Amino acid sequence: MAEVLSQSEIDALLSALSSGELEPEQLESEEEKHKVKLYDFRSPQKFTKEHLRTLELIHDNYARIISTYLTAQVRTSVKIKIETIQQITYEEFIHSIPNPTILTIFRMPPLSGSILFETNPEFVYQVVDILLGGNGERRTKSREFSDIDKNIIRKINEGMISNLNLAWEDVLEVVPEIEGLETNPALNQTLAPNEAVALITFSVEMGENNTFLNICIPYLSIEKVLDKLVVQYWFRGNNQELLENSKELVRKRLNIVEVSIASVLGNAHISVEEFLKLTAGDVITLDNKINDPIKIYIENKPYFYAKPGVIGKYRGVQILDIIDKDVDDYE
Repeated sequence: MAEVLSQSEIDALLSALSSGELEPEQLESEEEKHKVKLYDFRSPQKFTKEHLRTLELIHDNYARIISTYLTAQVRTSVKIKIETIQQITYEEFIHSIPNPTILTIFRMPPLSGSILFETNPEFVYQVVDILLGGNGERRTKSREFSDIDKNIIRKINEGMISNLNLAWEDVLEVVPEIEGLETNPALNQTLAPNEAVALITFSVEMGENNTFLNICIPYLSIEKVLDKLVVQYWFRGNNQELLENSKELVRKRLNIVEVSIASVLGNAHISVEEFLKLTAGDVITLDNKINDPIKIYIENKPYFYAKPGVIGKYRGVQILDIIDKDVDDYE
């Protein structure tokens, strides 16, 4: 709703217009700022920008993972990156992909419902050509996929989909399970036509060819875990876990470190002549009294005050206090 002006503001505007201080074009530019943005209630925006941003971070990592996986499978350099991530309806997704195509349907508990993984026909033909001994450069006309094509690409897709658990592990533990494979998108009726979905499109650079992959995640699938699809929550939990792991690793490494510890009962100053005359049984007077605490040195640096004594049949010391070197240095 536009802002309502008071009478005094209207008078000021009319005065500015009549005096030439304000041009009509400026008023038009002000109106442009307050234009109402169109909103389609038939296709509500269920995914917030924060949710889409988190999904982008997850699948950006996934793109790097499957780049490595596909490079190992086809023995040639494969580069995969996210091109777009957007909310559309399921009907729009089905109409945007070619027919025939390879549409792999899978589940990913604890997410509910089915998720779709679409591999472009050009990608399928190139991968099949390479795995059957070709160089992947042969141009193939659009045709129906044979059983051999389906079996080969199913194995490849199983590997790519199984890697989703690595990409999602920072958010939650998922277990991908393939349900089936479809070549005609129009026959797949897993969702209602107007259901909101997040469409993640990847570009695949393999040799001299550029093809595409799509992951279609229904809103219903991630509705129960939306609270975890917040970047701050994700990083906070991730950092806390990393912090605890780092502490444990540091603690284990410190436990195997050996340090020298020495307790100094006191000091005495004697001449060289007296030192040369020392024999067994001689007594040297120290500057510490019997009730005074002694210092414990670790790696030749004082760290503790202690009290000497006997523990069973062994001599020992009891720690009394920590020497605060920072305070001493400040003073």
